[in-house]
Amino acid sequence: MTLPNEEIVELLESLDKDAKATKKDLLTACWFMRGSISYDDAMMLSYEDRKLISAIIESNLDTTKESGLPFF
Repeated sequence: MTLPNEEIVELLESLDKDAKATKKDLLTACWFMRGSISYDDAMMLSYEDRKLISAIIESNLDTTKESGLPFF
């Protein structure tokens, strides 16, 4: 595959952005799980597992907001 330099730079920047977003999602999950999963273990999760964990966290946040109970 050959691409012009500008497209290669765009592709690399896009991949870097995706990698940073994935790391942020994993670190957020580790924080919300209060250490029950390490960052190294989180890095080994599949994409599907990460999305399921994120959905559970989001659901718990919504429940906390609706109930008015403290979360942090």
